[in-house]
Amino acid sequence: MEAGIVILVIVIVLLVNSLKIVTEFRRGVVLTLGKYSGIKGPGVVWIWPIVQTMRQLDLRVVTLDVPTQEVITKDNVTVKVNAVVFFKVLDPKKAYIEVENFDLATSQISQTTMRSVCGNSSLDEILSHRERLNDDLQSIIDAATDPWGIKVLNVELKDVELPIEMQRAMAKQAEAERERRAKVINAQGEFQASAKLAEAADVIGAHPSALQLRFLQTLTEVSSEKNSTIIFPIPLDLFEPFLDGYRKLKDGKVPPPPKIEDMPPPPEA
Repeated sequence: MEAGIVILVIVIVLLVNSLKIVTEFRRGVVLTLGKYSGIKGPGVVWIWPIVQTMRQLDLRVVTLDVPTQEVITKDNVTVKVNAVVFFKVLDPKKAYIEVENFDLATSQISQTTMRSVCGNSSLDEILSHRERLNDDLQSIIDAATDPWGIKVLNVELKDVELPIEMQRAMAKQAEAERERRAKVINAQGEFQASAKLAEAADVIGAHPSALQLRFLQTLTEVSSEKNSTIIFPIPLDLFEPFLDGYRKLKDGKVPPPPKIEDMPPPPEA
């Protein structure tokens, strides 16, 4: 009687252990006597006790952080680069049978590929052409992991750490570039201003009265400031009548004024 109870308990335990629940985002790889026999799930799965074993694999996208790697670029600059890789299991059979640990294998192939791709690129390419480098990394890593049933969806370079000396040199280069642009813009402004001044001079030269108006406007602007002393020139045009009369008098074209002794006496009242 006791032996029957023990056997019944063992059978119940085996039956309970033979029932497996596979979630929606997992699949179970079943081996029968060590030989692959199929994929099961999701839902409630029955496997034969002792004879069959099952390992569940996650089919969701995995975010893999690639450790920082020290890389020597094509132009002999030492930089530290890290990245992030997004991948998922497409074929659970290959991911379980073809590779021992697909997470570790994907991480290792990502590190070596990142060192190789960045080592064949210059520093300027790493800093300014990240999209191209990301595409190259994705295609190379995906080709390497395809036999394992792994699909690499995306690879992104996260950070590029430069040496202190290189950071200072790049800062000086950026400052020099900004100064060059400022000088070019200033020169362009001076050129445009000189062109406008030349046009204004032509207009004023054709209309002398415009110079008088500009002179009065300048006086108005200067007088608005609280200056203690204002010195402004008097136009020579105001003295032109006097100068013209002096020239005529000097040339004898105008008779000189009468002397006082030659003037008749005033009439008596």
